[in-house]
Amino acid sequence: MNIDRPLVLLGGLTPRMFMQRHWQRKPLLIRQAIPDFRPSLSMDDIRQLARRDEVESRLISHGRAGWTMKTGPFARLPAATRPDWSLLAQSVDLHDDATAELAHQFRFISDARLDDAMISIAGDGGGVGPHFDSYDVFLLQAHGRRRWRISSQKDLELSPGLPLKILKNFRAEHEYELDPGDMLYLPPQIAHDGVAIGPCMTISIGFRAPSQATLARGMLEAAGDQIMAGIGDSSGLYANPPLPGPDLSRIFRDPGVSATETPAKLPDALLNAACQAAQKIRFDEAIATRFLGLWLTELSPLAYFEPGSGHIDLRAPVPPGLLRLDRCTRLMYRKRQLFINGEVAPVPASRALRELADARRLALDARRLKALSIDERTTLTDWLREGWLHYMEK
Repeated sequence: MNIDRPLVLLGGLTPRMFMQRHWQRKPLLIRQAIPDFRPSLSMDDIRQLARRDEVESRLISHGRAGWTMKTGPFARLPAATRPDWSLLAQSVDLHDDATAELAHQFRFISDARLDDAMISIAGDGGGVGPHFDSYDVFLLQAHGRRRWRISSQKDLELSPGLPLKILKNFRAEHEYELDPGDMLYLPPQIAHDGVAIGPCMTISIGFRAPSQATLARGMLEAAGDQIMAGIGDSSGLYANPPLPGPDLSRIFRDPGVSATETPAKLPDALLNAACQAAQKIRFDEAIATRFLGLWLTELSPLAYFEPGSGHIDLRAPVPPGLLRLDRCTRLMYRKRQLFINGEVAPVPASRALRELADARRLALDARRLKALSIDERTTLTDWLREGWLHYMEK
């Protein structure tokens, strides 16, 4: 993607300008971000998705009894003509190719940040109440109209005792009505309230922002793998090759220690030894790369792969074609390390495989096939059979 080319999607801004001016800074309303937009899924399609076990969904209503929330799958749903309800289907990009392609239009933002594409449908007056998110989101109107009120207020206190995180003191500063194709970008912690004006559908493309606690815990877990490598673990419990770590096989010794009259007291020498052992663990780029590479490509439990192309073997000549990553596949790299669907790839991130990761497709002809190593061709063939990758002849 040319990040210096103006995009209609961003209201004529280039991706570079959008990231500098708005990302994590201030909202942006874009009229006709996708002109004449027609969603790939109808409101009835979303209702059908919410009936399936493998789709995460929520039904939110607001009436005389206050706010209610139920989780799917749903055998029965409100009639389309009934007011004050909203149905949310999570991670629709895992279930629909066109929705996944829509989310990929935002790949001027790192894949490491992309969470999912959620689709909500609602009857007149439906919404989830005034709230704020801890992530960046693009709100694309897909069908009907929705009124958005937003605020940069600092008071983010929540109303107690509700099944939803609803702001106690919401004070709108701006109000917009969005038609199909219009889009609103909101940074984290911008308060907002969207209400359907008649039956409507909204697509939310969300971008995660992990907390320091999440990052710290992940680093500690990755360090745990390094520790097991350091003591020569051979249990076979780790599918991914362990990181090389310090030698921690030396046992604690305390020759000459005095007899004690307080046997229940933790000894100073053992406490010091524990601290010294922990200081040998290297919290460096290698651990961070391993943790983030595995975590950010980890498959959603909702991901499903169709049976693969078992008849295609890239170790033999094949007609010219195109390799395309499945919509559920997550492929990322850092320098020479390559990660796919929560695993360390068995081959390094070569130029061709980095191109596949960045473009999510790779043109394949006799010359390109010959340039791939036998290990790369074997690995790509394995991915084809798993359904992680697909081959299409030209």
